[in-house]
This record gives sequence, structure tokens and C-alpha cells, in this order.
Amino acid sequence: MKFSEKKPTKKLHMVSLGCTKNLVDSEVMLGRLRDYEITDDAQNADLIIVNTCGFIDSAKEESLNTILNLHEDRKKESVLVMAGCLSQRYQGELQKELPEIDIFTGVGDYDKIDKLVNEKRSSFSNEVFLASDEDERVITGSSFHAFVKLSEGCNQTCSFCAIPSFKGKLHSRTLESLVKEVTNLVKKGFKDFSFVSQDSSSYLRDLGFNDGLEKLIDAVEKIDGVKTARILYLYPSTTTFNLIDKIASSKVFVNYFDMPLQHISQNMLKIMKRGKGAEKLRELMEYMKSKPNSFVRTTFIAGHPGESEEDFEELCEFVENFGFDRSNVFSYSDEEGTTAQTRDDKIEQELIDERAEILGEIISNTTLKSLKNDIGKTFEVYISGESDEHEYLLSARKTIWAPEIDGEIYINDNENEEKIVFGDIYEVLITDIAGDKLLAKIIKKV
Repeated sequence: MKFSEKKPTKKLHMVSLGCTKNLVDSEVMLGRLRDYEITDDAQNADLIIVNTCGFIDSAKEESLNTILNLHEDRKKESVLVMAGCLSQRYQGELQKELPEIDIFTGVGDYDKIDKLVNEKRSSFSNEVFLASDEDERVITGSSFHAFVKLSEGCNQTCSFCAIPSFKGKLHSRTLESLVKEVTNLVKKGFKDFSFVSQDSSSYLRDLGFNDGLEKLIDAVEKIDGVKTARILYLYPSTTTFNLIDKIASSKVFVNYFDMPLQHISQNMLKIMKRGKGAEKLRELMEYMKSKPNSFVRTTFIAGHPGESEEDFEELCEFVENFGFDRSNVFSYSDEEGTTAQTRDDKIEQELIDERAEILGEIISNTTLKSLKNDIGKTFEVYISGESDEHEYLLSARKTIWAPEIDGEIYINDNENEEKIVFGDIYEVLITDIAGDKLLAKIIKKV
């Protein structure tokens, strides 16, 4: 694919909502629209694209509010595009109800966005788009880190999740395609990678391999120039002790274990169709935590239909005692087409919100405890640039942390007299904590 060498005369404003998987698709669209100059100023943009999220009520609301606000402020001759999950999921209704939108497209046409814009037409392909090594993405937000998508769709049947209804069954990229993409990104200066999908631990199962992630780890370790990597979104029933061992023994993949549990009571795991017993789940989590320098992240749902007071108390006790490094809690919301929506043992919204608040408080405390535990210790970090907080503070994150979601470290002291190179790895000493930000001083370049 050849790109125009002329300086772009038109401007593009892109908003990518929801998960990092959406971000990868947004970057593919940016790659197809290199004839446009990317701008933060939506009011002066010729083309505005919102890549929407349709996962839960709050995400849907954010997507609709964002696109309507952008329409309100845009210039008359601009083109407004609604893409992604929400658009795919409610395509018929939205096309009727939102005449403000010029182009609608879903989750199957990211690589055709340039044609759709040129022809000013909407399109919803039957097949979900899966990025390949041939798609020239414009990586955003970092000059050294990139997200890489392993697969699309999901074979799980969780009671609360509608994703398979509009993303379809699991469809993995080939290992060869992933290796090519990572190799190409390394040539462009990228050295840190986060591998993502709806269910990463099922990678390649649709192609007949139960050890897809182990194969991925072996392949990525052979790519010269990859410094660090991590895997996001493991699923309980497809994560094995062997996989945990493989990650822990890798010299490239950090001991980052991100597994959305959703609950821990046996009753709720069965109702939620999570495919793993509570005891086995606890064993798996303890095994992850037992690995040296491990980092364990999860998410929970509060107020799912059928959740008794006892179930909720068991969950709270587990979260309090386990010591997660990071957690998130979502309030349950009905999703069309899910089994949870059809249950008659729904919980009042007031109680759902109350439970989410209680669990959120516990999570805040366990996160703070994890952060405070780092004070006085040394870690390897990526320094990304000046912080938004103050020009004299540098922004960094531990090499084990995922960008954006796990936190930020402020560098306020430097024992190393050499000029600091943004995007390189440094050893730092954590000296203190301010709010939820760790403070550190540089000891040496690694």
C-alpha cells in the first residue's frame, strides 16, 4: 500500500472509546487515512471518527454523548463517522435515530474506512475485521509501546456479556502474522508490547492448538529488539498452570497476570457461566501471586442477578484478603440477548450501586497497599517524558505495568548525570507516595 507523499491538506479528529482492542482498530483506521493530518481540534476537523464501545450501559451512554457533542460543535462541511461496537450492535436503530451521523460502520470495515469516507457511504460487513501484519497502523500515545491484537470474537458464554452476539466466535490471527507485525514494529523503534483480545488464553484454540500463548511466547522471544511484553485478558477456564510457568520463566514476558474473575462465590460463578469452580480459581490466583515479582490484576461485577448478600460478602472478603495489585468493579447492567437479562432474580439498582461502592472502597485500599509496598524498593521503569502534573516531574511506569491502566510514577530526582532518553529503561528507587502516585529517583540506566 502506497501513501501520498504530499502534505495533508485535510484534518482528521479521532476519538477511540472503550478498550485497548478498540484502540488497535482505531490505529488501523488512522493508517488508512494518512491523507489526513491528525488534529486534537474537533471544531476545525474535516473528518471526525468516533470508534464506539457497546459493552455496558455507561459505555454506550459515553459513546452517544461523545458523538452528539462533537456534532454540536463541528463545522458544517465536515464528515462525522460512527464506527465500532455500539454502531454494529444497534445499527438499525441508530441509523434511524441519528440523522446527524454521515457515515455508519461497525466492526468489519476498519480497513475500508478510506473508501467509505471517499464515497460517503455506510457499511456493515458480515465478518469481523481482524488486523493483519499488512495493515499499516498509526501507533498513538507512545513511541516505544504498542498494543497487538491476538484475535477477535469469543467462544465463552458468560451470562452477562453480549460481545459474542456482535463480534462472533473466536477468530485467531496466525502466529506468522503476529511475528511479522511485531518484527515490523521493532524496526520502527517499538520495544514494549501488550498482547490483547477478548479471551487471550484461548488464542489459536480455533486453529487446533491449546497452547497458543506458549507458542506466542516462544516466537516473540526470538524477535531481536523486543525488550518487554505482557498479555492482557486471560480467561479462567483456558488459563493453565503451564501457561503461568511459561510466562514466569520468560526473559521477555513480564509476570503480569490479568484475569477478569467477575466473582468468587461458587453460586455466582455457576450463574455467570464462568466455567471454573471457586476452589480451582483460588488455586490459580494463588499460583500467579506466588511467582517472583508478580503483578495480579482483575475485575468484578457487583449486583449480578442472583447475587445474595452472602455471595457479596464472600467476594468482599476475598478481595480484601487476596491482595490484588489492581482491580476494577463494574455495576451490573442488563444487556440485550444475554441469559442474565432474562433472569427473574434481578437486584434493585440502588443495591447494585451500594455494593459497587462498597467493593470499590475495598479495591481503593488494596491498590494503595500495593503501591505503598513499593516504597524503599528498586524497579526497572520506562520513562516516557515530562508529566502532565509539572514540567520538573518526569512520567514513568514500571516495565511490568500496562500503559494507561496501572498507574504512573513521578521521577523527581536523578543520581544519573547522563541525559535521560525517553522510552529507555532505567532503574529507580521508589522514595515516597503522593496520593496514588509513587515518587522515585533515577539510579542508573539499564
